[in-house]
Amino acid sequence: MDYNALMNSAVFTDERFAVTIPDGWMQGRTTYGGLSAALCLEASLRAFPDLPPLRSALISFVGPAGGAVEARAQVLRRGKSVTFVESDLLGERGLATRCAFVFGVGRPSEFSRTFTPFPEMPPPEDCEPLIPPGLGPPFAQHFETGLAKGARPFTGSDEFDHFVWVRHRDKDATTLPALLALADMPPPAVLPMATTLAPISSVTWSVNFLNDAPKTTDGWWLLQSRGENAAEGYSSQDMLVWNRDGDLVIAGRQSVAIFF
Repeated sequence: MDYNALMNSAVFTDERFAVTIPDGWMQGRTTYGGLSAALCLEASLRAFPDLPPLRSALISFVGPAGGAVEARAQVLRRGKSVTFVESDLLGERGLATRCAFVFGVGRPSEFSRTFTPFPEMPPPEDCEPLIPPGLGPPFAQHFETGLAKGARPFTGSDEFDHFVWVRHRDKDATTLPALLALADMPPPAVLPMATTLAPISSVTWSVNFLNDAPKTTDGWWLLQSRGENAAEGYSSQDMLVWNRDGDLVIAGRQSVAIFF
C-alpha cells in the first residue's frame, strides 16, 4: 500500500485519526518512525485546518506500534503568532509516538538568508541506490534513493557524513506530512560503520521547517545525515534536507539507540 492509499484508508472522527499499518510500512517490530510522525502531523492538520505554517516538530519515539493505530491531537496554546499542538500515536500497547508541533504566522524581517550552502553532489540519476533492491527494512520499498556521498549500511566504512537523494515512489505524495515521512528515511549516520547486522531504534527527533510551503522538482530531496558522536549505545546526528533547486527546507537532529 503506497503512502496516499494508506492515508486515504484512514478514518478521521472526533479529532482521532485511525488507520491500520500494513507490514510494508514496518521497521522491525514497530511502524517506520517517519510514518509515525507523519500520522501525528496529518491528525493535527485535519483536526485544526486553520493552523499557520509548521515551523518546528519535537518527536519522541516512546514505544512500538503496528497494526491498528490511532493519532490524536490537541491544541496546547494558541497565541497571536504561534500555536502549539500535541499529537500522540497510540497502538494496542499504549503510547507509541508523541509529537509537539509548533505552527507560526510569518512576519516581515530584515533577515532572509540561508547560512548553509547547497553541497555540490551528483544528480540522483547518476547515483546508485542507497539500499540494493530486495534488501533493507520493509518501509524502504516505498522510496527511491540515490547515494550521492557516503557509504551503505553495515559495510564497515569510516564515513559518518552521508548525502542521499530520496523521493516517494508514490508520485502523489507531496503533502507536508509526506515530506516529514521522507525526511527520516536514511539510516543513522553511524550505521555504515557497523560490520554485522544489529538493531537500531530512533529515540528523539527534532525538526525545524525553514520554508512555509516546501516543494521540489521531480519529487527528489537531498538528505544529509552527519554523525556527531556515538557512545554507550547511543548516537547523535545532524540532519538537513534540500530541495532539488538547492533550497534548504529542513534542519534536524536525532538521537538513536544502537546495538552494535
